[in-house]
Amino acid sequence: MRAPLRERQAIHMPARHEPPAAIFAAAACTGASGRYLSRVTPQPRNAATASQGTSMTDLSSFPVAARWPAKDPGKLQLYSFPTPNGVKVSIALEEIGLPYEAHRVDILKNETWTDDFLSLNPNGKIPAIIDPDGPGGKPLPLFESGAILVYLGEKTGKLLPADPARRYETIQWVFFQMGGIGPMFGQLGFFHKFGGKDIEDKRPLERYANESKRLVGVLETRLKDRQWIMGDDYTIADIAIFPWVRTLKVFYDAGELLGLDGFPRTMDWVERCVARPASQKGLNIPPRD
Repeated sequence: MRAPLRERQAIHMPARHEPPAAIFAAAACTGASGRYLSRVTPQPRNAATASQGTSMTDLSSFPVAARWPAKDPGKLQLYSFPTPNGVKVSIALEEIGLPYEAHRVDILKNETWTDDFLSLNPNGKIPAIIDPDGPGGKPLPLFESGAILVYLGEKTGKLLPADPARRYETIQWVFFQMGGIGPMFGQLGFFHKFGGKDIEDKRPLERYANESKRLVGVLETRLKDRQWIMGDDYTIADIAIFPWVRTLKVFYDAGELLGLDGFPRTMDWVERCVARPASQKGLNIPPRD
């Protein structure tokens, strides 16, 4: 007979989607069978706690740290450029208040394709980080902006709801940006403003414009009667998405093409996001020049 539901919940194998912080915390609680006997909830660490005891951190094993040396290796190291993906992490760090150093990796000079940077992110994209105080107190290199946002939320207990259902709901909107908004808006920018604008066949532009407009419509529906993506809580979902929507208007000059004025809730939400002090600072970190 199957054990009662309560027992099956108390003794279970970890799911692949279980939060990394919970996995680290529970690792010491496994029995001989490898099953979890109990769950230890990780305690969020504030900025002061996270920065203690790291002054002796050695980052010499990371080639990227030789190319972009750390002034204080005890602080989180951010390797980035002020693009919609890059500023997600600087904005989140400013919101959280976690001490960090920002290093400008100039994508206009192809610095992401140097061996030093590829040793940190083999995909050659910003942003990437090294957290000298990662799980177990060991340095943690990490790339992909969405993964970094989730990690920072779990590490600090900020910008990510503690309630499991709301936590996953928040993460789904981060994935919505990673899988839809980022790729589609980026292609729109290419075919509307950059190299692709001179292509005579306008079907690619029409395809990405239509899809981008549809995605903005998804946001417009979501933001009905909501201040932020998750209602009253400002989260990593907002931080992941708003820089891309802002870019449509201020960098891609696609406001008229997409009829962005027809999405008032979304554009008002972008203004609220941009107006936050952490956004005002993080949007320019690291400086472009």
